[in-house]
Formats: sequence, structure tokens, C-alpha cells
Amino acid sequence: MAEHTSSSITIEAAPADVMGVIADFARYPDWTGEVKEAEVLETDAEGRAEQVRLVMDAGAIKDDQTLAYTWSGPHEVSWTLVKSQMLRSLDGSYVLTPAGAGTTEVTYRLTVDVKIPMLGMIKRKAEKVIIDRALAGLKKRVESGISPSGA
Repeated sequence: MAEHTSSSITIEAAPADVMGVIADFARYPDWTGEVKEAEVLETDAEGRAEQVRLVMDAGAIKDDQTLAYTWSGPHEVSWTLVKSQMLRSLDGSYVLTPAGAGTTEVTYRLTVDVKIPMLGMIKRKAEKVIIDRALAGLKKRVESGISPSGA
């Protein structure tokens, strides 16, 4: 089994508000840094994204990828790679845990396998950078009070 990288952060907002930002793929270019374009390709019966195309630019790695999303109740979403130019696999998840007093602990797990040879230690460091940037961006976006619709 591939090793994964995970990290957590506490956000000053209710889980529903945090998940609202996570689920608003159209706004990812506004707060994620690496995501330059996001397009929802398919939605489920509840209107949540099931497949999303992301154009990524993370410095040395630029990629056009499609991810499949699975929503497990109101506090968890996971994704797997459908197709990519640079990646062999990508599995990730956000798990939201109410932390009391209107705060939420967000745990992000990520496992990436690139098509080019890369030492495991370097790969995990890259995963950690991606996770830390994503969590910091998510925290800033949610706590700024900007609604998921961008209003």
C-alpha cells in the first residue's frame, strides 16, 4: 500500500461553511494557488461534483487532470484520479470534525504517485507542501467570510 501524507488545521467556522468552500470548485483558482482552472464535468443527484477537471501549475509540475469525487455525508469528501498527464495515481480526502465553539478541525490526506521517477522522501515532501498550502488557503478563504458563491 502506498504511503500517504496528512495534516490538520483548525478553522474558525462551522463544518457546513468549510464544506461549502471545499465543494465550490469554480472558486478554487481564487484561493488554492496551484489550481488555475476548475470545471465540474459531472454532478450527482444532490448537485455535488462527481468529476472535476483541474488545470494545475505547481511550479515544475504542470498538469491537466480529472478527479472523481465521493461525498460521505456532510463532513467528508474523497477523490481519486481518473486521468492525468503527470500522475499515475492521486487519492485524497478532507475530513471535517466539529471542534466546538464554531470551529472545525480539517484533516487532509493525500497519496500521489507520479509517472516520472521520484524518491519516496521527495514525493512525501511535495505532498506535505501541497497539503499545507491547501489547508492554509482553505482557512484563509473560509475565515474571510467570502461565501462559496463568491459574494
